[in-house]
Amino acid sequence: MEKYKYIIVPIVTLIMCQLIKFIIESLTAKKLVWGRLFNGSGGMPSSHTSFSMSLTTMIGINLGIDSPMFAVSMIFSLITAYDAMGLRFETGKQAAAINKLLDEVFEEEGFKHLKEQLGHKPMEVLMGFVLGIVCALFFQYVIF
Repeated sequence: MEKYKYIIVPIVTLIMCQLIKFIIESLTAKKLVWGRLFNGSGGMPSSHTSFSMSLTTMIGINLGIDSPMFAVSMIFSLITAYDAMGLRFETGKQAAAINKLLDEVFEEEGFKHLKEQLGHKPMEVLMGFVLGIVCALFFQYVIF
């Protein structure tokens, strides 16, 4: 099983992250939000960031932080975090503006609004980084 740890740890981290989102949103909404388990973007913590950071941490622990593989993985983790926080957040703001415009132009109901929460706030991305590192450390030193 150890030879698959570079696949297992990020996938388990992603599942844990989605469970955390499910619990947080269900408590906030005071009802079970089942859709959050399998789809949806945004929310606390960033699952994409935790996924990529857990892999980066595993590579750093096992191959060293001076290895080319760690450098490549860290670069992709930073790109993932930037995309989650910056690009998709801005896309969500654009969707909100389009929805507002559609409400003003069309008075009848029936058209589907664009999804507005596409990206993450900085704290959500930071918590994704932390969760990814913690999960990787736990699996490396406790499980494997």
